[in-house]
Amino acid sequence: KATKNKLHQVAGAYFPERPGYAHQLAELAQAATPAARAEVCRTILAQHASTRERLPILDRFYTTLFADLPPIRSILDLACGLNPLARPWMPLPPDAVYYACDIFQDQVDFLNACFALLDMPGAAAVCDLLSGAPPQAADAALLLKMLPCLEQADKGSAPRLLAQIAAPVVFVSYPAQSLGRRAKGMATNYAAHFAALAEGQPWTVTRYDFPGELV
Repeated sequence: KATKNKLHQVAGAYFPERPGYAHQLAELAQAATPAARAEVCRTILAQHASTRERLPILDRFYTTLFADLPPIRSILDLACGLNPLARPWMPLPPDAVYYACDIFQDQVDFLNACFALLDMPGAAAVCDLLSGAPPQAADAALLLKMLPCLEQADKGSAPRLLAQIAAPVVFVSYPAQSLGRRAKGMATNYAAHFAALAEGQPWTVTRYDFPGELV
């Protein structure tokens, strides 16, 4: 029971309903144009609480984050959820390789099928970030709204994980409101949390404030 509760806190709470992966893959397969595929991706993103919260700002979220970076040829998306399906909104070259990982095997299988349907170079794999970051190197890594969840399961996991990520640029984000849409000073608390993680590190830190999310 304790294990089940921890898994719910870390990942299960983000799926309010059991995912209908077969139906979603069928819809994606039937989409004949890039615009139609993007619309299906937006619908799928709404099925995961974390990416659903980002939908209102999706058009500018990645454009803002990637604006001042050199060309990105590879992405590592850690604890990805359904976020790889936001690829149509990322200003990346068509041949950019997308690596993703999460803890659910069925979700990883679904994402790999989506990659094939979207002609998207890359792969998804199962991983447990509490055991360490995958060794895959990339130009940029995404760790979106996940550090608080990991630290619920293992306090002190955040600095270990950040030190292991094989990317020169890491985007770390925090929720600025709970799943119940209560702010409760979360942005201030998480900004202080990251400042403590960054203290003494040779990092250049840039902060971005979005509605509902601190990066």
